[in-house]
Amino acid sequence: MTGWTWEHEGYDPADVPLRESLCTLGNGYFATRGALPECSADEVHYPGTYAAGIYDRLTSEVAGRHVENEDMVNLPNWLPLRFRLPGGTWLGPDAATVLDHGETLHLSSGLLERRTRYGLGAQRALLVRQERFVHMADPHLAGLRTEFTAEGFSGTLEVEAALDGDVTNSGVPRYRDLDGRHLTHVLTGTTAADTVWLRCRTRTSDIRIALAARLTSPAPVTNRHDRPRALQTTRLELAAGRPVTVDKVVALHTSRDPAISDPLHAAVDRVVRAGGFDELLPAHLTAWDQLWRRAELDVPGEAGRILRLHLFHVLQTLSPHTADLDVGVPARGLHGEAYRGHVFWDELFVLPYLNLHFPEVSRALLHHRHRRLERARTAAGDAGRRGAMYPWQSGSDGREEAQQLHLNPRSGRWLPDHSHLQHHVGSAIAYNVWQYCEASGDQEFLHTKGAEMLLQISRFWAGSATFDDRLGRYRITGVVGPDEYHDAYPDATEPGLDDNAYTNVTAAWVLARTLDVLRSLPEPRRRELDRRTGLDAAELEEWEEISRTLHVPFHHGVISQFEGYGELAELDWRGYRHRYGDIRRLDRLLEAEGDSVNRYQASKQADVLMLGYLFSPAELQALFRRLGMSLDERTWRRTVDHYLHRTSHGSTLSGLVHGWVLARARRADAWKFCQEALQADIADIQGGTTGEGIHLGAMAGTLDLVQRGLTGLETRGGALWLDPVPLPELSSYGFTLRYRGHWGVRLRLEHGLLEIAVPSSGRAPIEVHLPDRTVRLNPGETDRPALPE
Repeated sequence: MTGWTWEHEGYDPADVPLRESLCTLGNGYFATRGALPECSADEVHYPGTYAAGIYDRLTSEVAGRHVENEDMVNLPNWLPLRFRLPGGTWLGPDAATVLDHGETLHLSSGLLERRTRYGLGAQRALLVRQERFVHMADPHLAGLRTEFTAEGFSGTLEVEAALDGDVTNSGVPRYRDLDGRHLTHVLTGTTAADTVWLRCRTRTSDIRIALAARLTSPAPVTNRHDRPRALQTTRLELAAGRPVTVDKVVALHTSRDPAISDPLHAAVDRVVRAGGFDELLPAHLTAWDQLWRRAELDVPGEAGRILRLHLFHVLQTLSPHTADLDVGVPARGLHGEAYRGHVFWDELFVLPYLNLHFPEVSRALLHHRHRRLERARTAAGDAGRRGAMYPWQSGSDGREEAQQLHLNPRSGRWLPDHSHLQHHVGSAIAYNVWQYCEASGDQEFLHTKGAEMLLQISRFWAGSATFDDRLGRYRITGVVGPDEYHDAYPDATEPGLDDNAYTNVTAAWVLARTLDVLRSLPEPRRRELDRRTGLDAAELEEWEEISRTLHVPFHHGVISQFEGYGELAELDWRGYRHRYGDIRRLDRLLEAEGDSVNRYQASKQADVLMLGYLFSPAELQALFRRLGMSLDERTWRRTVDHYLHRTSHGSTLSGLVHGWVLARARRADAWKFCQEALQADIADIQGGTTGEGIHLGAMAGTLDLVQRGLTGLETRGGALWLDPVPLPELSSYGFTLRYRGHWGVRLRLEHGLLEIAVPSSGRAPIEVHLPDRTVRLNPGETDRPALPE
């Protein structure tokens, strides 16, 4: 890697899935994996293309049960372009001699470049160079330029380009027992001598999809149709040492697009009117340049280069184009089919970064949640609760998409899945509403859609809490926490745990924050909300009481992950590491042995420690005081130590949260976990999972680690609060923010010195609170306050 490029040298089939994910190109509307255009989907290659929000639902028979799953659909493949000598076999890295191969991902320009030299025998070779983009200015366009150079010979080269509708969702091996054929009614046609089209629809959701492709060649182009493919061929005359270029420009539309009458007409019209590869490139480069300016990040060394890659992939999944769509945050980006493209709680790690750079995208993602508020209320009603019960996994319409069964690849067994009991996703949505409004100053959203979501989520938590006369406190039972390993008590017949500390504390926070918002509403708006929702004083009094008396269990002087956690057995961590080496997926290892992780004090990822991720030390202490409990610094440190030694880090989010928490606690181990978070995808530390799609929450979280974690940056009370954490390994860094209408606010830390610059504008001054003082900066001013040692 260099400052702005990632280079992959050589060809090794084992590395291909990882490369394809990390070389994905996208623009927030759709993305295509970095597969070689001459390769079809097989056990090595997987050229998937995904459009944000395009899902389809199918039913499969698994382990004697009919199981329904909704997938983010693998769309028709626009990439195919293969080549051969007349009468020969099609050239490809697995069927021909590869003399030299390399791929370069250009982050600054959003271009993927490849070069391959195929050996043809008798000292002859064919050099293939390609560039591709998924257009960042026009979200419906993509382009592929291929340059062929004959070495040591002259002659004819046959080239075939295609739009391929014969695709399935088969990119994740453990899902292959499920029905993955989502496309039907595939038709192809020709609209001009150099242009073909393909249209189809999804089987259940009935979304119409259309692609049109224009092939530009120095030789005549012939079109033919071998359904479900539209094919274009051209025969190039190559002279030794003289490159010949073929360009392919593609347009993609779906019936979910606004302001179109028909996807096929829109795709054909767009590709016909689009310029050539060279004409399209400048607008694409300009769009990327503007994105980098708005998300400027200056971190030195290897960490800075990895962070830039992470930012690149975040922007390809959630760009300003996302603001026009009804989509959520897919946990694995638009980069692969893991988790079936579902939306979890990952926006908890993504929106805090976007809030301070692309607030219009954050607002759109929260609108997505608000549009599904009624579905969440229906789910709560079906469960006998009031309010809104948001799903742990969602796709198109907001119903619960968590799988009923999941496969343990180690044992080969399909097991019941109880992850739908992670109701804390509602608290994550409420937290994001509050953080967005604090960072953006968007009172209109807070007073309307935000207040409605907060109210209904609070109503759900209040209805979920039951009073325990013995404790004299409220309890929330039958849930699963962020840990995910523990979904039941040992030998229990029913799933669920009682008084998960993270769930209860965040529920208390939601109730308290909602009460604050309701008190601050303009009176006419408050009357509207009360009448529409039936909210009354008695209900608010109940919320107040519950928010102050929810039970948080402790054991041995530390916060318990849930009631009874301290009574579980201790795991032989050293023995399991010696036996297996990598024990990140400890749950699978134990189940394959006939055991259960439910019996042990062992966590997949941060659970209790998530509280230290969401809340500053002062805010967390205040939350516990409100609950009538004490959480002093020593107790928190003991709690951190306790779980640090009992976590297997089976999620990429675990290193991120532990690094954040340890940095705030000013601990020497912080950088080790920060490094793990940085390496999660580029080193594929989860053992092959990155090839199924990048981990978007972890990538965005590392950006926010620098932006808010190390700076101690908070946005509250209409001001910026800063309390930087000195990490010797990362003592100099800088970035820009968009804060309450101020574009390009620059913060820079350099060896303990802080610089804050506010660009000129007609906006009000910015108030900045430091540990020992408050400064007020007018637009156009720069301040360099000294930080306390």
